Amino acid sequence: MAVELTSLSRPRIAFVTGATGLLGNNLVRELRAGGWQVRALVRSLEKGHEQFPDGKVEIIKGDMLHVSDFEAALQGVDTVFHTAACFRDAYKGGKHWKELCAVNVDGTRTLLDHARRQGVQRFVHTSSIAVLHGSPGQLIDETMLRAEKDADDYYRSKILSDQVVLSFLDEHPDFWATLVLPGWMHGPGDIGPTSAGQTFLDVANGRLPGIPPGSFSIVDARDVAKAMILAREKGRRGERYLAASQHMTMAELIPLIARITGAQAPTRKIPLPLLYLLAAGNEAFSRMTGKPVLLSWATVRTIAREAGRSHYNPRKSEQELGLEFRSILETLQDEADWFRDSGRLPAL
Repeated sequence: MAVELTSLSRPRIAFVTGATGLLGNNLVRELRAGGWQVRALVRSLEKGHEQFPDGKVEIIKGDMLHVSDFEAALQGVDTVFHTAACFRDAYKGGKHWKELCAVNVDGTRTLLDHARRQGVQRFVHTSSIAVLHGSPGQLIDETMLRAEKDADDYYRSKILSDQVVLSFLDEHPDFWATLVLPGWMHGPGDIGPTSAGQTFLDVANGRLPGIPPGSFSIVDARDVAKAMILAREKGRRGERYLAASQHMTMAELIPLIARITGAQAPTRKIPLPLLYLLAAGNEAFSRMTGKPVLLSWATVRTIAREAGRSHYNPRKSEQELGLEFRSILETLQDEADWFRDSGRLPAL
């Protein structure tokens, strides 16, 4: 059910960055269902039209490296929902800090400047559980912030982008923004696919040789989309709101995906030292051939460092925003159905 929105004196126009991404496209659909007009920022017009073929969404071509190119599209906008971020390349091997900083930090700062200049009323920023940190097994909430010294380059970029938003609020008391922190998102509409979607497809297609270590806080992208809208309606200025639902290990998640897709789940566990060896081999092969890294050293290091640190407490979002989470089984079933309907998985 779409989140109902209060009527406003001006036309309700939302500007969504990263609109073809898993969160972005579900957010666009949720906004449309709630009566918003939506301007969707996309880097690829082809993907934009694939995601939104009915012509009811205004598609804006642009990217976060050149915000001034689409500044005019911010005129008349009530709320910017900022979901765009550089993420994938950070785990492909090598160093990517320059791009991470340019998109996630500098791009956010420039977007805030241009949004305020064009009279935007509200700004909902997609942060990440990466900015939080706790001990293994500890229930983590929005107050438990990660220090930069405990962060890899991607995590650091998200920490700094949050600081950009909060500093902007300090500098501009007339501006309003809030932050939503999603967990590991699954669900329909994953054109990318994201790392979550690729894991799903690998299990469904029998390409996973074993069960890797690691744990995550799984959340439906549609629930995160609702959290973004609810944060705009009910959230407090400058506050963080978790949108992280069920804690699961890979050993728990993979058999669920296999059962839903009719695949044979792997049974053997892949030990962490073997993952490091595989990652080292992948990166060496990538350097020699120029092909993408399938498993990077940074990915394995993150799995090891974050083991057990994925128990999050969304009580603040539930109490202040009224956020509810659907079951993981519903999420995975809808994800499977979407992959089949889009031809990314064969029909049963």
